[in-house]
Amino acid sequence: MPHRLAVYPGTFDPVSNGHLDVIQRGSHLFEELVVACAINISKQPLFSVDERIEMLRETTSDLPNVRVESFTGMIVDYVRGLGSQVILRGLRTFSDYENEVQMAYANRTFAPDIETVFVCASLEESYISSRLIREAAALDGDISRFVPEKVADRLKIKAAKLKGDVKDHGRGR
Repeated sequence: MPHRLAVYPGTFDPVSNGHLDVIQRGSHLFEELVVACAINISKQPLFSVDERIEMLRETTSDLPNVRVESFTGMIVDYVRGLGSQVILRGLRTFSDYENEVQMAYANRTFAPDIETVFVCASLEESYISSRLIREAAALDGDISRFVPEKVADRLKIKAAKLKGDVKDHGRGR
């Protein structure tokens, strides 16, 4: 039986054009795609989960078979809870491949019925990472090539606030 529903999990801090490439391609492969924004207590994201969900919804609003949700806990439990058996993941580099295959094997240990499907990032998006985008924004770099305009605007505001906090701490000496 073909899989109708797939789940694309991630932190999306912030959502990048690379993420959107995977989302668009996944929306063509599956009848429905759930973009699952992770609430991970071991990470300290720049954007709150509500901000990340809002950015994801804004940037995927033109894809009628995509919905955005948040989740906590193990992805395989979340996928099962939705009645799906497919996790969608994007690959950019060989190191991504190593990490993602390890995660797929771990997920399969917990849930042998759930498959991980990989799509390779488009060549133009293959070097983009959220970490690179956050660092470039913090250094006033032009990030317009990496993220949608609305995301770039939010990131610039967030980076400016963080710089203000750093400057304020330096004045107290």
